[in-house]
Amino acid sequence: MLSRFVLCAALIVGAPALAQNVTVFAAASLADALTEAAGAYQDETGESPTLAFAGSSALARQIQQGAPADLFISANTDWMDALAAEGLIAPGSRIDLLGNSLVLIAPAPAEPVAPDALDLPALLGEGRLAMALLNAVPAGIYGQAALESLGQWDAVQGQVAQADNVRAALAFVATGAAPLGIVYGTDAAAEPRVSVVMTFPEGSYPAIRYPAAVNADAAQPEAARAFLDWLASAPAQAIFARHGFTLPGA
Repeated sequence: MLSRFVLCAALIVGAPALAQNVTVFAAASLADALTEAAGAYQDETGESPTLAFAGSSALARQIQQGAPADLFISANTDWMDALAAEGLIAPGSRIDLLGNSLVLIAPAPAEPVAPDALDLPALLGEGRLAMALLNAVPAGIYGQAALESLGQWDAVQGQVAQADNVRAALAFVATGAAPLGIVYGTDAAAEPRVSVVMTFPEGSYPAIRYPAAVNADAAQPEAARAFLDWLASAPAQAIFARHGFTLPGA
């Protein structure tokens, strides 16, 4: 049976969206929770959103190039700001949908470390630190900011193994390819093969927000607005909370 959700943006770009469905471009870290939420939405309404997951930077660039997205959910505000500056999101449609935390992970099982006792070079040894792309993907940008705040960046930057998105960084650690990685708290919770070594303190990196907005050129603008409204509703927010996301105002 064909999956009712498309999980790769590359499968969508260049092809017209199905007329009856809203096409959603969403940050890779949302894959599990948003897929569950979309399933609940289909059960409730009969509408089946088409989901495309990748790094926020890659998705934003595809929208800039005319990719047929109806709704965009980014893992940080900068990429949404860039689209807004170019007039590519529908006025009045943008909301802050979710938040998240940032964690240091290792293959399970692993002993926790207190932030004030963190000695990342000692923990890494000769190994690599898995992170999402430092100059483009929000998780990588947040991770570098956190390490700089804690005085660890200069000592380990030469050992960073950059991945296309945060789920790829998670996979590096889960498979043992890297002894440590920096991902979102929700990613760590979704992968039983990793343990959280440390949760980065609030204030060591910019607050993680997931803005969502309807594409200005959406083929299904009304369907996109309806789905976004539902994602902000109590039933959907309960799904996101169960996956470890924080909620607006929390």
